[in-house]
Amino acid sequence: MSGMELQRPRPTMPVEEHIARELEKLRAKQRYRTLPETGARRGPYITVGGLELLNLSSNDYLGLGSDPELLTSWMAQVDRGADGRFAMTSSSSRLLTGNFPVGAELESAIADAYGSEAALVFNSGYHANTGILPALSTRHDLILSDRLNHASIIDGLRIAEAEYLRYRHADYDHLEELLASAAGKYRQVFIVTESVFSMDGDLADLRRLVELKRRHGAMLIVDEAHGVGVYGQRGLGLCEALGVLEEIDILIGTFGKAFASTGAYAVMRRLFREYLVNTMRTLIFTTALPPMMLSWSLATFTRQLEMRREREHLLGLAARLRETLGDAGFETPGESHIVPVVLGEDRAAVAMAAALREAGYHALPVRPPTVPENSARLRFSLRADLVVEQIDALASTMQSLRS
Repeated sequence: MSGMELQRPRPTMPVEEHIARELEKLRAKQRYRTLPETGARRGPYITVGGLELLNLSSNDYLGLGSDPELLTSWMAQVDRGADGRFAMTSSSSRLLTGNFPVGAELESAIADAYGSEAALVFNSGYHANTGILPALSTRHDLILSDRLNHASIIDGLRIAEAEYLRYRHADYDHLEELLASAAGKYRQVFIVTESVFSMDGDLADLRRLVELKRRHGAMLIVDEAHGVGVYGQRGLGLCEALGVLEEIDILIGTFGKAFASTGAYAVMRRLFREYLVNTMRTLIFTTALPPMMLSWSLATFTRQLEMRREREHLLGLAARLRETLGDAGFETPGESHIVPVVLGEDRAAVAMAAALREAGYHALPVRPPTVPENSARLRFSLRADLVVEQIDALASTMQSLRS
């Protein structure tokens, strides 16, 4: 357009009006969310809006976040510490002045536990999943991702230059078809999956995935965010429980759930760690975790290695609740410590959550777009510090509310 300025179309409405309308739509659909006012915690109980409720929406699966003995012993170390081990800030990225000895100690403890060449700690699971795939893959690669993988993995796919496809959830025949059709077309094919899927509480068939990655020369990345602490004799995740640890190219765990801290980690070959330190943007361009949190993560990780009895108790509680609710006619998919109860319409899930709150339970509704349309649900995230009587009382309350 010589001699003329390019004219942009005028917006049909101001952004404020657009946002206000979108919020009204969310309210009408029962999908409007607010930040709850949470307060004091006492074992499996949490204060929300001034009420003390049985906490069924936490990811503190082992109850480590409410373990007074662990906290007391760790705080005693804090009181004696004067060498920077318990500093409250790192003040820079790890590549500048934010790489502390306690971080190396934590990574060494993780690598030793897994029998891996190396481990690398990140600020969060979101940082791990939005950083690893974009760093390792190129535009000459293909990433195959389970359709129900977490949003952080999906965002990592979108950031990466590699082509990506999402195979039908837990449909490994479909995955095999995609692997076969990709043969010879890419430099490298990556398979990425969660081990425990947090919305349905079901488990990936990791042995089948290992077999497929071997046959097709793929790299297998497993996100164990909801598996570590709960599965395996030493709480190293479903990969440990199924005996496939050595077959996983990169295993991602989190401190923010069963390990009751903050941050995440990955175990891998030393070569991959070296490359990620040099290329992974979510590691390079962020302020590192403070030594105080790294020290607490080391304490909780070390403690959970010996919590086999608590893991067995937790899984037993989940099986009991799932069976009892199933017998009462509720739809309870999955097989893990996460027990979803699918109620269908958004309003039904919101109403049931409100009724449970009145009965003394903190169980939040999960609605689209987190789950598919018409599959709104309650998701009970169980804890090892619950007892059988509490589980039975919950099931009885659910039955009475439905009748």
